[in-house]
Amino acid sequence: MTGTKHRRPVPDRARRRAVRALAARLGVPYLVAARLIAGQIPRPAADRRPSFPTGGDEHRASMFALREHRPFHARVGDCRLAADLPLGRAAHLIERFPPLRSATETLYDGDGRETTLAMLYAVLAHESPALVPAADELAWVADLGEAAAVDITCAALDRAARMLLDDGGWPLWTRVEAALTAGEASSDRRVRDVAVTLGRELRSVSLRGSLAGARHILDALLVEAYEGHPPGARVVLTTSAAVGTVVGVRWLQSGPPIGYAVRLDTDPVVHNVSADALTVAP
Repeated sequence: MTGTKHRRPVPDRARRRAVRALAARLGVPYLVAARLIAGQIPRPAADRRPSFPTGGDEHRASMFALREHRPFHARVGDCRLAADLPLGRAAHLIERFPPLRSATETLYDGDGRETTLAMLYAVLAHESPALVPAADELAWVADLGEAAAVDITCAALDRAARMLLDDGGWPLWTRVEAALTAGEASSDRRVRDVAVTLGRELRSVSLRGSLAGARHILDALLVEAYEGHPPGARVVLTTSAAVGTVVGVRWLQSGPPIGYAVRLDTDPVVHNVSADALTVAP
């Protein structure tokens, strides 16, 4: 006997972490969250996915409806894609949050937004590898077939990706180029292949027009956990009763949204509004 402690198998540690995160999110006991993840009892209304805004876009509405009725094997396949960083998660988010086109707004749009999202995750894998969940943990969570479980596991990484977009401009692209250069020199073939693929896209496609769309997607992804207002949501300012559309969400390094960017129906200028100064429009 050497006295060395043996760690629990990774799947058990991953399960316990997912259960604790879900319990904290819902405000329920650990055992209730464990039964929810195991599929033994229905998920409560507070944990069901909200109806994301469609703005009268029938195509977007039909895509949401199709996702809601996927069989279990399809949901597992989608969750495995969502857990495949960086390319798979980017592709998953693009499908999950399609463009929203209304008479007044075009959101979640931009031809290169999938590449942009993948590049954000590549930057974080290079600069902050501790944020990237372990591959075996992601694989176990993905097999639950619940996108929310993958989101919980990737929450810190997704938040960091959204914060990168606040830098914008040349500083962001400089960090992207540094990450891809390092990736192309990596001894890991998979990392090398991803860097080569993204580097080819960076040189051949203008991605600046996709930054807003990528920001909308990450805002919608993150705000879901706080039951907030995703881009495209119709809201009323409590101070003036003016009606408008959310076009962005403001964040700190942790915690719920601190505010929203709102375009009022009567004013094309975007207004920054605190999180407690608006409510859902009738």
